[in-house]
Amino acid sequence: MKVRNRALSALPLVLTLTAACSDGGGGDATGAGGMGGGDAGGDADTSFEVTIENVTPARDYRVAGVFNTPVGESTPGPLFPEKSFEFRVGALPGDRLSFTTMFAQSNDLFYAPDGAGIALYDEAGKPVSGDVTDQVLLWDAGSEANEEPGAGPNQAPRQSGPNTGAKDPDNTVRLVQDGYTYPAVEEVIQVMVTPEPGNEFTIRIINMSEVGTLMPEGGEPAAVPLSPGLFVVHTMEDPLFTVGQAYPGNGLEAQAEDGNPMMLHEGTMPRAGLTSPAAPGVAVVHGAAAPLFRSGEADWGKGLEMLAEDGDPTTLAESLEGEAGGESGISSVLVYNTPVDASMPGPLLPGAKFSFTVSARPGQRLSFASMLGQSNDLFFAPSEEGIALFDASGEPVSGDVSDQVSIWDAGTEANQWPGVGPDQAPRQAGPQMGADDPTDQVRSVDDGYQYPASIQMLKVTITPAR
Repeated sequence: MKVRNRALSALPLVLTLTAACSDGGGGDATGAGGMGGGDAGGDADTSFEVTIENVTPARDYRVAGVFNTPVGESTPGPLFPEKSFEFRVGALPGDRLSFTTMFAQSNDLFYAPDGAGIALYDEAGKPVSGDVTDQVLLWDAGSEANEEPGAGPNQAPRQSGPNTGAKDPDNTVRLVQDGYTYPAVEEVIQVMVTPEPGNEFTIRIINMSEVGTLMPEGGEPAAVPLSPGLFVVHTMEDPLFTVGQAYPGNGLEAQAEDGNPMMLHEGTMPRAGLTSPAAPGVAVVHGAAAPLFRSGEADWGKGLEMLAEDGDPTTLAESLEGEAGGESGISSVLVYNTPVDASMPGPLLPGAKFSFTVSARPGQRLSFASMLGQSNDLFFAPSEEGIALFDASGEPVSGDVSDQVSIWDAGTEANQWPGVGPDQAPRQAGPQMGADDPTDQVRSVDDGYQYPASIQMLKVTITPAR
């Protein structure tokens, strides 16, 4: 949050917008000092309608992932006694954690919470901390007939290959109750939750078993390895299975029989991840390259920081208007801030679109920038050169140009988990609340967090007037 040339007193958060630029329309190219027309003479201007649509789908899971490599190991594998899996999630009050891991000395048993999952915040909204093993249960997937735990020839440690056991006559997911003796849950697995800064949590799954935890009549005393597994953060009920119903064809069978979570993972990933509004933004028609930023350089202090951190395009638009007509090659500047069919300025929610018109001549390009709302200082924009509005033969460009848009990091504020960070615009107490970004460079986002591709969030279409 480096403000280089302006002190902000009470800039509105555009994600809870009052009227940043209340012209009542989607955008007005003549608002940049009347610079919509260009020089007299020469080629005539071509008008282009630009549409920016938020195409982010609804998500069932805030986070989804696989845990498969024990702490201290370099390759994936099962979890043996005294070893642990560890992973990190971001979550907000109301979010819950669910996971699956196979009880490996079985045909199709697995550990998981019940359908509600494990609450990561208490009723007062405070992060949960400590041992939550009492919310973990041993389930029967109902996909394979059970044999004595630790002795069955069709169980993962002894079977010749996947899916070698007989079908279970009861194909419903249920708590294990088959007449065999099983150790208490806490004798095999311990689950610890540790709150971290930025609304994040470290989850640790520890194998508590030892040789002798299982004492099968038909075999030797044994420990209980735990398999790699899947985790999700969610608010929905029954995110991975429903008790009393047939096991779903989502990969639970492979998890419970063979300890393989990858099919479950493949099914959850399209339903997991970030859903975010895009903020109102600035559009520029220009000839010279890089009117908004240069990749690898620090923010120029013209207002990109306020746009990227707080969704407020006002300062950047004013700075660019002041440069119009000069060496920058800028011919027009506009603010787009009112979604189509909306009555007032506001953020671009999933399913909504901004639409505005610009005029340009051959050789000119379009640049724009809009904040990715659920972030600290990320924004959508083309490359620094912008999007060519005419092809090599001078014909107007037409169609979907979404593949020319990327997610950029302004380099002005340290990133937090997308969608949950307390210093991100929807949750921060006011503008400029986050810690400085130590890198201090505009760059493609690459911070270790997971983001959808830009093309999965925004659809940008350019249509020349005919």
